[in-house]
Amino acid sequence: MLLDSNVLLFWSLELSRISRGAEEALLSAPSLWLSIASVWELEIKQGLGKLLADIDWHETLRDRLILLPIEIEDAVLAGSLPLHHRDPFDRMIIAQAKRRGLPIVTRDRAFEHYGVPVIWA
Repeated sequence: MLLDSNVLLFWSLELSRISRGAEEALLSAPSLWLSIASVWELEIKQGLGKLLADIDWHETLRDRLILLPIEIEDAVLAGSLPLHHRDPFDRMIIAQAKRRGLPIVTRDRAFEHYGVPVIWA
């Protein structure tokens, strides 16, 4: 399953802020993926002062998450998705999930318009 950026923050910083179903799914999943787009998005937000958490990416990724790189096919698909969602980072996460058949763990209701399996956090 692929984690949306907001779920990574809630899960890393305060597990009680995600739903019990999402928590159980995360804890029992055979593999958890994090898009490089999420790292990029959160680093931009931190640089702009919109995110006060200082994330140690090596520690966050170690033993828990597999980093999902962006491939050209992901970029092409993200660019061709309907404009239900205008956030380019979320569009990339959706494209990556669609291409790989991964469910997305998120709180963002706009994801449901793209035909990807969603686990609501």
